[in-house]
Amino acid sequence: MAKLSPKKRESLPSSDFGLPGERKYPMPDESHARNAKARASQQESEGKITGAQKQKIDRKADRILDDA
Repeated sequence: MAKLSPKKRESLPSSDFGLPGERKYPMPDESHARNAKARASQQESEGKITGAQKQKIDRKADRILDDA
């Protein structure tokens, strides 16, 4: 996965995030999309995000991975 610097992360449009309102789970490319799915699964298991939030992240990541 390519390193995403803070400056680059700030320049991403909200539409590149799994949770755009919170600007969490950035997905500018396939590797970040795969990572977002894995992290979302962990966070849901730990009770830090809801199932609905995980589904939203997964749908966004799946669109990115399907387009590749």
